[in-house]
Amino acid sequence: MRIVHTADVHIGVENYGRPATQADIDALPPYFAPGVDRRSYLGLSTRLIDFLCALDQVVDYATRNEADLVLIAGDAYKSRDPSQTHQREFVRRVATLVNRGIPVFLLTGNHDIAHSPTRATALAIFPTLDVAGVTVAERFGTHRVETRSGPLQVVALPWIRRGQLLARDEHQGAPIDEVTRFIEEDLTARILTEAEALDPGVPAILAAHVTVNGAVSSSERSMMLGRDYALQPSTVALPAFDYVALGHIHKHQTLIASPPVVYPGSLQRVDFSEEDDRKGFCVVDIDPASPRGDRTRWQHVPVDARRFVTIDVNVPVDAEDPTALVTRRIEQVDVNDAIVRVHVTVPAPLAGRVNERAIRDALAGAHSVAAVSREVIHERRPRIGSDARGIAPQQALERYLAGRTDLSDDVRKRALQMGTELVAEETAKE
Repeated sequence: MRIVHTADVHIGVENYGRPATQADIDALPPYFAPGVDRRSYLGLSTRLIDFLCALDQVVDYATRNEADLVLIAGDAYKSRDPSQTHQREFVRRVATLVNRGIPVFLLTGNHDIAHSPTRATALAIFPTLDVAGVTVAERFGTHRVETRSGPLQVVALPWIRRGQLLARDEHQGAPIDEVTRFIEEDLTARILTEAEALDPGVPAILAAHVTVNGAVSSSERSMMLGRDYALQPSTVALPAFDYVALGHIHKHQTLIASPPVVYPGSLQRVDFSEEDDRKGFCVVDIDPASPRGDRTRWQHVPVDARRFVTIDVNVPVDAEDPTALVTRRIEQVDVNDAIVRVHVTVPAPLAGRVNERAIRDALAGAHSVAAVSREVIHERRPRIGSDARGIAPQQALERYLAGRTDLSDDVRKRALQMGTELVAEETAKE
């Protein structure tokens, strides 16, 4: 049984994008939106296309490698109210899978759920239309999914609305920390109960959109407000599960080896906090005929995600051409098709000689330039000591230059030589 596990697709993220040109469309890979007239993507955000392209890599892998199930562990969309275009594109990809006999399991994440419990989730359209082959888990519970390789038990833990608990009488006026602790204790007990009720003869996984203690977060932390509730690794790593498919944290990581407790990470980088993250999805193979605890193998499959590149340049005080220094540094970095930001640290006397337009011209090969920023360092005049009163000018100059650690030895020597000559000239006049 082969399961493709991904999460945090975040269709709708369009930061650092621009309207797609014909050249952008012509450069799209062959697996992008098969059978769709690509001219319909002209003018759409290139970042929207990035995220769709990453999801298409998952769809392409699943169809070529005969996956039995594709599981998206939450956050199909960026917004709780995705646009019609975003919904159309996501549905296209789900339809491609189910039309090829691959069922899809969709878990609701925090970005898919409205604040009000009376409003539909962003994924509610699938059960409303009763789409065959698609299971949407909006509530905690166990689902039995039929696949080509037999049945699979999926214990689903979607994102829990904390607001629903705050509305209960017993939680009215309770501190947020108290409610958070209640959620953690309640979910721990419920997961254990569901695990004990599973059929040991049928493969079983836990799909959860949640923070697990010990996970290293990236940009998702900046996309949330307030304290997240979190579960202990021991809560989810129960022997009844062959695999624990997590979502919510954008950084790929394995928290426990047996059973595997895995965040696949997001498919595309959202911002510069994910610059160094590996992006991809997980492929999980479960052999139902093998004994529990030794029937799961998995791997992380990388996707071709848009690169983010940060270029830091420190301009020394004796630089003759700060702009040329920055552009030479850019030439040493592969910025082609990347989202790039440049940060220049420059002494105050040279700040006016940094030409931003020339720097942006040097970044012409980038997909987009997020920022060209300057940090201006103002000179901190070193003190030559309280005992300097009455000392000779030559000695005062030597002390001053010794405190200027920002100067190179050559500059310090030239300054001392010129100062010595000036002192000598003034002394000769007296």
